[in-house]
Amino acid sequence: MRRMPDLKHDARPSLTVLYDGACPLCRREVGVYRGLTPLQPLRWCDVSDANSPLPPGGHRADYLARFHVQQGDGTVLSGARAFIALWATLPGWRWLARLGALPGIALLMEIAYRGFLRVRPAMQRVAVALERKDASPKRNAAPPAVVTTPIEIPIDMIGDLRSDHAGESGAVWIYHGVLAIARDEGVCDFARRHRQTEQRHLDLVEQLLPVSQRSRLLVPWRAAGFLTGALPALFGPRAVYATIAAVETFVDRHYQQQIDRLADRTEHAALRSLLLECQADECEHRDEALSHRTKPPGPVMRAWCALVEHGSAGAVHIARRF
Repeated sequence: MRRMPDLKHDARPSLTVLYDGACPLCRREVGVYRGLTPLQPLRWCDVSDANSPLPPGGHRADYLARFHVQQGDGTVLSGARAFIALWATLPGWRWLARLGALPGIALLMEIAYRGFLRVRPAMQRVAVALERKDASPKRNAAPPAVVTTPIEIPIDMIGDLRSDHAGESGAVWIYHGVLAIARDEGVCDFARRHRQTEQRHLDLVEQLLPVSQRSRLLVPWRAAGFLTGALPALFGPRAVYATIAAVETFVDRHYQQQIDRLADRTEHAALRSLLLECQADECEHRDEALSHRTKPPGPVMRAWCALVEHGSAGAVHIARRF
């Protein structure tokens, strides 16, 4: 049984990170890691480059299929254990490595990672399409949302804004997931319109929060959002609309809690106004989704919607801190 990586700075060997540079998801995640100052020297190896040297005995197809790191002693770790070893070297991420060192947690992380690998091809197709869209000339495209007046963020609200950033990131990917699966034109039109609104919210929050104060778990939030949209889309429009209504019901409450906290703080009226604007959009999404309800949801749908709401609450709790 492999021993977990030592988290002490002076005991950890250096790492070579083996990643798939041809994968837009991997590029974005590695870009986040490379923007940090590691606690030890790291080497980055793009295994999609045929000229990149690989560890002895390894096959390029295996390194492209899963995330790997090579430790200083030559040991190659894969999947969850590779992430844990990398996180142990990065400021702000070591808590995840410590969590992964607890009994049974690495196994749960590995199971979650294998689940992600199942949807990775679909997410890659969406990400590639988005990159092409971003690179192509845009006609009549809506300009990115802009905060027109400076807004001061109170210290006690940073965690809430971080959770908003995580939530809006996940919301954009919910609609990516819907559009990757759905074939009903009404659902697709619904998803495109509301995805644009969620992207506007995300643009606004990103202008308020510097990168250092945003959630460090954007890749998991995007994956969770994609699944939250794609899974109900497999079962048709009714499931999609019920899911969106459940998500937006929670988001309405989440924004209301922040708005209430700012009710008597006139110096933060601009922030409260922005939150009210976002809340109104989310309520509009919820009401439009509910307008498509033709009959009350059955027990399976009610259970799924409850899971979505509880999952959203759990994600907010985590995102406030990380």
